Amino acid sequence: MKSKISRKLTLYFAAALFVFTVVIGVIFIALFRAQTIKEHKNDLETRAVSIAGALSDYMGTSSGTGKSMMGNGKGSYGAYLRFIDDIAMSDVWIVDENLNLITNSQMSGHSYNYADLPSDADKVVEEVFTGKTTFSQDFSSLLDVPTLTVGTPIEIGGQIIGAVLLHSPVEGINDATTQGVKILSVSTLAALVFSVILSAFLACTFTRPLNKMKNAALLLAEGDYTAKTDVQMKDEIGQLAGAIDILSEQLLLAKQESDRLDKLRRDFVANISHELKTPVTVIRGSLEALCDEVVTDPEQVKRYHRQMLNESLFLQGLINDLLDLSKLQNTDFKIDKQELNLCDILSDAVRSAGHLAREKDIQIRQEFDTESLAVSGDYGRLRQMFLIVLDNAVKFSPAGSEIDVSLRNKVVSISDHGNGIAEADLPHIFDRFYKVVSEENKSGSGLGLAIAKQIADRHNIGVAVTSKINEGAKFQFEF
Repeated sequence: MKSKISRKLTLYFAAALFVFTVVIGVIFIALFRAQTIKEHKNDLETRAVSIAGALSDYMGTSSGTGKSMMGNGKGSYGAYLRFIDDIAMSDVWIVDENLNLITNSQMSGHSYNYADLPSDADKVVEEVFTGKTTFSQDFSSLLDVPTLTVGTPIEIGGQIIGAVLLHSPVEGINDATTQGVKILSVSTLAALVFSVILSAFLACTFTRPLNKMKNAALLLAEGDYTAKTDVQMKDEIGQLAGAIDILSEQLLLAKQESDRLDKLRRDFVANISHELKTPVTVIRGSLEALCDEVVTDPEQVKRYHRQMLNESLFLQGLINDLLDLSKLQNTDFKIDKQELNLCDILSDAVRSAGHLAREKDIQIRQEFDTESLAVSGDYGRLRQMFLIVLDNAVKFSPAGSEIDVSLRNKVVSISDHGNGIAEADLPHIFDRFYKVVSEENKSGSGLGLAIAKQIADRHNIGVAVTSKINEGAKFQFEF
């Protein structure tokens, strides 16, 4: 219950249960009282009808008229009248056809008349003498309490000669209702206490996964991207926990990628420093030798000049490669795309690579399944991409071998028969400054294939490389 949301949920549940209890209590009291009065009416009616029937039997079998029998109070009829209150377990009043009140029960010794009845008794008696059994609920000045009255006719030979009136104080019904309310209150209070305890438990159960998600979110905010919620629920809370777990996985991957890029940046700085250091050192050493006139022989001076020119050309090429790679990696840098014939681009690249191939007596064979294949792209960049791969193929192919260039089903393949690429090197050949250590590759900058891959990505070209040691390598470009 340290959680605020747990306390709120418990209070909400308790308030809802309290309102529910009050509504149920009010409805119960109203329905219980109505049902009790109804059952009491039915009971009074049954007793009144039974008494009226008994009186009818006594009066019908006795000698004389009903009037004289009601007046003499003798014989079995008189005894029945004397104990009628005890038999009926209520106040029983009998009214004759002259509306005289006759009783011989607990009220004997007193003289009562019709005026002592409840104020609406005349309506009850009036309806009884029409042959109906009827009810009234009003204040009785005689009993000095609100009463429930039932009246039923006494009939002899189809003629109504009197009315039986049964009176029962409403106070008894109210007492029963009060007792029922007390029982209901005790039961409801016990249920309410149990419900509050249960609601507190349910609130804690509900907030426990929320606390786990909060703790996981705090760990993520602190940089611990391995944090998990460990919540396994098949509802909206479980879906939220799953989203947080997915977020942690994505953040972990992003951190790993950031670390990888940071390492690449550091490697890049180290590599570019190394690549620049060698030619700059050579140029500086040559210039110092010339300036200090350490070298004066014309042939040596010419050789130093040639070496400085070569190193400066290497620096220029390296800078151009870095600029190309930077531009291609920048999504804001737009490539000038237009409709082109892929066969023309390939043929142009093969012709340019042919000059290097002839120096090693390497033959480049080309085979196209069509004379024209329209593609959308930048002519210069696509030519550069193919030329980079062809230059590498020539560089790593032995003298007198062949290089195959083919175009089939919109897939360009460039295959050589050189030493191949080791399996451990294949995942890294498109990384910047990654160079396979070999005699053929000592002059490379390690940027060529990285530039080729960026060109392919900007043109949505799929690139695949397969290779086996001593069997050569095969580059495929799928348009």
